[in-house]
Amino acid sequence: MFFQHVYDKSLAQGSYLVGCQATGEAIVIDAKRDIDTYLEIAAQNNLRITHITETHIHADFLAGSRELAAVTGARLYLSGEGGENWQYLFPHIGLKDGDVIKVGNLTLEVLHTPGHTPESISFLLTDHPATEKPVMVFTGDFVFVGDIGRPDLLEKAAGLIGTKEVGARQMFQSLKKFAELPDYVQVWSAHGAGSACGKALGAVHSSTVGYEKIRNWAFQYGEDEKAFTDYLLADQPEAPKYFAMMKHLNKVDRPLLIEVPKHPELTKDQFLSAYGKGIKLIDTRNKTDFAEGYIPGSINIQNNNTFSTWMGWLLNYQEQFIVVADPDQMEDITRKLMRIGMDNLYGFISDIGGMGVPLERADLIDIEEFASLMGQEDIQIVDVRGESEYAAKHIHGADHVFVGTLQANLDKISKDKTVVIHCQAGDRATIAWSLLKKNGFEKVKNYSGGMKEWNEKAGELFKI
Repeated sequence: MFFQHVYDKSLAQGSYLVGCQATGEAIVIDAKRDIDTYLEIAAQNNLRITHITETHIHADFLAGSRELAAVTGARLYLSGEGGENWQYLFPHIGLKDGDVIKVGNLTLEVLHTPGHTPESISFLLTDHPATEKPVMVFTGDFVFVGDIGRPDLLEKAAGLIGTKEVGARQMFQSLKKFAELPDYVQVWSAHGAGSACGKALGAVHSSTVGYEKIRNWAFQYGEDEKAFTDYLLADQPEAPKYFAMMKHLNKVDRPLLIEVPKHPELTKDQFLSAYGKGIKLIDTRNKTDFAEGYIPGSINIQNNNTFSTWMGWLLNYQEQFIVVADPDQMEDITRKLMRIGMDNLYGFISDIGGMGVPLERADLIDIEEFASLMGQEDIQIVDVRGESEYAAKHIHGADHVFVGTLQANLDKISKDKTVVIHCQAGDRATIAWSLLKKNGFEKVKNYSGGMKEWNEKAGELFKI
């Protein structure tokens, strides 16, 4: 048996290519949209991608299953569980609980494991030349290492009111099915630490059924379903705004993108024309470079592992945009955008000083200046971290406005007072600072040290 885990750090998303080396057949599970990765793996290992499947209709990334099927001619196997409202709306082979997919000498048994979503399925893999016992289970967003999939996304991201309680009860029952699997079976899920599909995902990529039964919080409640569901639904992270669009695009027929596109570097005249028309400008440089000089109106979303998530929070899918980036970063940026279906990139610029627009500097303050401003009537301190972070601990007197929803809550920010933005360690604060400046807030300061520095130094500063 051939096995390879393909992990996208930018979305903490895992996909899999599993093959039978005797027959050369292979299956891809939960493919990302830039499919050249799987084509290269298959070619390097003398495999043909003959089967493609998914564990559920994903919310956090745009699956590349259909692109991969279009290029390879492989059959597409997708869940037929969950009822009428949870069916894929394009040609595929439907799967039900107990069905078996045969890939050469390998078999994958379908387990219906609803909870995260009604149609969620897992795949129990048996490598028959080696053993007649199952060896792996691919759980999608059902069971993670140390956590389980959240059932509230349909309600929070897609507006399906009342589904989270139903999903939590379904999850409780599905876990019983998982617990019946042999302890030695390896667990491979669709996400790792950093994903918004759970609240406590582990940093390692794989586990076993037995280990999860011992260590995963979800298996510690016995028959107390209410205590389980109460904990499962509490303190889940904010559901990124783009999740609703992913749910839609992963379900319906849509245009396919089978290659990684190459975007043009704009000339000065091209940029000025677009800039003058109000096209959004996303500066992907690190926050320090941005602070030292930026084009007015640009939004600083750094090209790091959270880039695509914040792009999905802050841009819609109808508007074009330009990015500031070095040419050698554009392939990486393009792939990250592809993976969430954000295809309206007009072009990029790299030399902001040569665009004919006077640059501005960000107003950064250190902990001493921040402390001197606290408590003054003409100062508003705004904590832009997540709700659970703010609830756990925050600076006295700080208002809370989460950066992902800041644009919808500008009325909570004063234009009369000096506003001081902070987050945990500075990345989200620079996004929020640039958003406020773009929206006409002139008196804005960024305490980039954030709660991390405050927790370390506030006691010494105030002689506590």
